[in-house]
Amino acid sequence: MTQMDYKYSLLGSAVDDYRKRPLLLQVDDTPVNLFAVLEVKRELPRRWSTLGCFRKIRLYSFLFGLAVTFLIMASYILTGDKKGLLLTPSPYHFSSLVSPGPFAFNLSSVKDDAHMKLVVKSITSKVEFRSSRQLPELKALVNSEPHMFSAIPRKFLPSVKNPCWYEEYTGNITSDPYRTNLYARYSRRFRTVFQHLRNTFREHLYHRDGKLYRMRCLPYFYIIGQPKCGTTDLYDRLRLHPDVKFTTFKEPHWWTRKRFGIIRLSEGFHDRYPVEDYLDLFDQAAYQIQGNLTVNASGSPSQPNIIIGEASASTMWDNNAWVYFYDNTTEGEPPFLIQDFVHALQPDARFIIMLRDPVERLYSDYLYFGISNKSAEDFHEKVSESLQLFEGCLTEYTMRSCVYNTTINNAMPVRLQVGLYIVYLMDWLTVFSREQILVLRLEDHASNRKYTMHKVFDFLNLGPLTKEKESEITRSPASNTRRPADKNLGPMLPITKEILRDFYMPFNEKLAKVLRNDSFFWEKNSKL
Repeated sequence: MTQMDYKYSLLGSAVDDYRKRPLLLQVDDTPVNLFAVLEVKRELPRRWSTLGCFRKIRLYSFLFGLAVTFLIMASYILTGDKKGLLLTPSPYHFSSLVSPGPFAFNLSSVKDDAHMKLVVKSITSKVEFRSSRQLPELKALVNSEPHMFSAIPRKFLPSVKNPCWYEEYTGNITSDPYRTNLYARYSRRFRTVFQHLRNTFREHLYHRDGKLYRMRCLPYFYIIGQPKCGTTDLYDRLRLHPDVKFTTFKEPHWWTRKRFGIIRLSEGFHDRYPVEDYLDLFDQAAYQIQGNLTVNASGSPSQPNIIIGEASASTMWDNNAWVYFYDNTTEGEPPFLIQDFVHALQPDARFIIMLRDPVERLYSDYLYFGISNKSAEDFHEKVSESLQLFEGCLTEYTMRSCVYNTTINNAMPVRLQVGLYIVYLMDWLTVFSREQILVLRLEDHASNRKYTMHKVFDFLNLGPLTKEKESEITRSPASNTRRPADKNLGPMLPITKEILRDFYMPFNEKLAKVLRNDSFFWEKNSKL
């Protein structure tokens, strides 16, 4: 089966009941309900006497839908929105037209702050948290990713702290083992690293019983989120620890994006990155764990206490690819989440989460990823549009369905959903224990780096450091701080902050309760 055939086979056969394909509409002059959608329903042929008439109706519907799609895409291109637009099958089976509810509005014209407060009040009235979710069976996970499960063993080397194993190497030792790696195709930095790795590859092959073996490793721990919450600073400090190794660059995004062939959402799909491409990223660290085989011919690791980390800040929350590859049999919610696969392969893995006041996180996210025309007023308008989109979803579907709704997430001009920390954390806690997840606050890290770094060292069971090394790790300047041009834009508008605080309040309250730490209320305004 070809790669293209494989992609399409995941979406179902021609005789399946096709998903309805909604398009969010924006009408400047006529108020419409936010979640009004244009729907073209595909059905199998029926032997009706009026078949010709229905064919005409379906043809006209298709042409009208095509015209609307073109106009929406053109508007995104003209506005230069960096986020882009990805029109996809929705995970929901919407009715053809949702009747206007109490918050019918026009996305392009509503600027009434009082109205936005009503929208937030409507959202918070619908917030509910489920204590559990239906966990997928291991068989279903394996069937969805058979190659990944065949490539990674269930048990790892007992003499090594990091999850590693020896894999038989059947390739030609004179050929380039990294020639097909897709990370090298899109990253100049990786091409340089792979050049070094290929030069030393044969030196690290372990010979036993006439066969060749290479050491493979997965991360011992993952920094899984959230974006604009200090994960880069934490990563840069941990890299200085002599017993901690990372991939060549901070965020491979394999679990959430590359595994599905996503490089940037606006570009659609590329070739899917196989698990071998991901494992290649840890070869440099594996070589250090393994040591010099010319000295240590037994193959036993010479540095068994080294651990490997991975720091993709999308791992905690980004499940947007699910709608393209998994059947929608769970009422608009993903049947599988990233953590389900990680747990099936690494039930003992550890995770670090760095959070900050979600209000400030959203503004920082806007400033960092925005391209042009950034201002506090523009941010306020984008927040208003995003809140209305989210409220529109909640009029018909559960909160969790809306959080994982790919269509809504791609349509919102700012990433409101990333700040709903508790929704994601509770889902991670359905498969991993509380002891396996360390949750930190950026505000605490900024005020006392020594304290937070010691918590991380203890959590990862790292050995003691010299005073000089500890000082180097804790006193180095902060990484990835706000750019001077963005600082000049000033803070967000007070009304924007007020609206966002009201929106995030019930989520923060639940987070503080689950973590048994009132500092996660973020009641005091953050100045980070």
